[in-house]
Amino acid sequence: MPATRQRAFLTTLIDRIDVGAHQIDIHLRPARLAALLDVAATPLLSATDDEIQILSMSVRLRRSGQAVRMLIEGTDPFATAKPDPRLVKLVIRARRFHATLLGSDGVPFSALAKREGVSASYFTRLVRLSYLAPDITEAILDSRQPHDLTADKLLAHSRLPLGWHEQRTVLGFG
Repeated sequence: MPATRQRAFLTTLIDRIDVGAHQIDIHLRPARLAALLDVAATPLLSATDDEIQILSMSVRLRRSGQAVRMLIEGTDPFATAKPDPRLVKLVIRARRFHATLLGSDGVPFSALAKREGVSASYFTRLVRLSYLAPDITEAILDSRQPHDLTADKLLAHSRLPLGWHEQRTVLGFG
């Protein structure tokens, strides 16, 4: 359908759209749909031209770099979630640092950190992240983590509890 026809179709069908911080309301005129589709009115269609139906969808705002995107949940059932690359990199790096530590034969943290090109504090924080509950790690890799869990937030929890149940609570999984 050409763009001009699409525009005419939508402006005829949609009365108005209200955009809020957590919800979008689309005000539709269903009786106009039958006219647009050249379908004769049936007894099942009782809408008058003045009747408006409201389609509401929950949305959330998410910072993406310097921009803010509005995400509408469940709009594309065939879309695959894309993992947060910073979170994934953090989890992978934590596992790598943990493996480095296990194979170090008593080499001090500071020397291991220097070898990795990071500060001893950062090295320690990442090694602690290697003890995340397996389901939390899997959720991060599958992009099923809570929406507010970012790499910065995960790093800020430098003293995560070792208990997996407590980790889920602190990070918003349960």
